[in-house]
Amino acid sequence: MTTTALRTPTSESATSAPRARTATARIPLARIVGVELRKMFDTRSGFWLMASIVITSVLATAAIIVFAPDDQLTYDNFAAAIGAPMTVILPMIGILAVTSEWSQRSGLTTFTLVPHRGRVLGAKFLAAITVGVASMLVALVVGVLGTVVGSAIAGVDPVWNVSVGHFATIVLGSVLGMVFGFMLGLLIRNSAGAIVTYFVYTLVLPPLLGLLAANQKWFADLQPWVDYNYAQSPLFDGGLTSQQWQHLAATGGLWLLLPMAIGLLVVRRAEVK
Repeated sequence: MTTTALRTPTSESATSAPRARTATARIPLARIVGVELRKMFDTRSGFWLMASIVITSVLATAAIIVFAPDDQLTYDNFAAAIGAPMTVILPMIGILAVTSEWSQRSGLTTFTLVPHRGRVLGAKFLAAITVGVASMLVALVVGVLGTVVGSAIAGVDPVWNVSVGHFATIVLGSVLGMVFGFMLGLLIRNSAGAIVTYFVYTLVLPPLLGLLAANQKWFADLQPWVDYNYAQSPLFDGGLTSQQWQHLAATGGLWLLLPMAIGLLVVRRAEVK
């Protein structure tokens, strides 16, 4: 006759049971956007790039007051003078918002803390748009001050010849320029390469396409539908027709949305070193 010993669970066996892991809370998108905004100002180059928006706006306004004739001290001219450097600075901000993760080799840390790359890229995009809109509001205030001060110095009445709708299209054109830089950053992921590509696109390509349109009738009719620079320029003049909006939509899909979709796909799959 045998006896069977019943084993009671010891404290060691009880503590060796697997413990339930609690899921960590997802980082809010607003916090990621705030971090990306702070990263734009943290470095010395980023700070001075942001500061250059205000500096160039003030310098352009002062140049109009000093050198322009009295009858040219209109808000339209102040807005045009301030907008010229904006068309260069804002795309650079869009480019560096993306490429800084690779040029400064901070991407591994960023994508480890937030493993969902789509959320990080979305936060970068929202941060860049926020900076773009805020920059245009700064330009608006500086332009207003320039118009008031310049008219007072010249002893003429201030001329407010930019409507709310016109200013809205100017803001849209500037923000689209920043988005184009953001797209180049996604595609190239190298600061120098993306910046050089942007200047080739804005300074070299338009004269070549204009020359082709001037000499080839078939391309003159096709240019508004395939040349993004050509289709975007009426935004700064105001009063777009329905056909010009169609040109902007067609060229934006070809030069902006399609490359951005490719860039997003590449970045989400690319190895981060």
